[in-house]
Amino acid sequence: MAALAAAPTRALAEIWDEWADKPQTQRVRGPETGLVMVRGRTGGGGSPFNLGEATVTRATVRLPGGEIGHSYALGRDGEKAVVAATLDALWQTEARQRVMEAVALLEQAASEADAQRRAETAATRVNFFTMVRGED
Repeated sequence: MAALAAAPTRALAEIWDEWADKPQTQRVRGPETGLVMVRGRTGGGGSPFNLGEATVTRATVRLPGGEIGHSYALGRDGEKAVVAATLDALWQTEARQRVMEAVALLEQAASEADAQRRAETAATRVNFFTMVRGED
């Protein structure tokens, strides 16, 4: 679910467009957009505090076989939430392997994007050092 929630909308749309036998889904809830409180900790492990609010969209769908899928995604994209919820429901059927393959592709794309971002950041790294003057 983390890979589905973090995936770009375009990537999920491509996966869904290539899905051959799309099931009929019943929308149980949403998509609904709301706010959640983001919490932080001082110093990474200290006292918690409210950092601010983030927009989140959620959806719940039911497949004809009774499987229910849920999704939450940052942002306001309702269709992304519905597709992610549908894939969550399909994961509970015999289509589990196809969903896992799709998720593996999403994770690979996210890993490659992260590696590229790290390489771009490393190119701008500046190493500071102090020279000893020898007066000691």
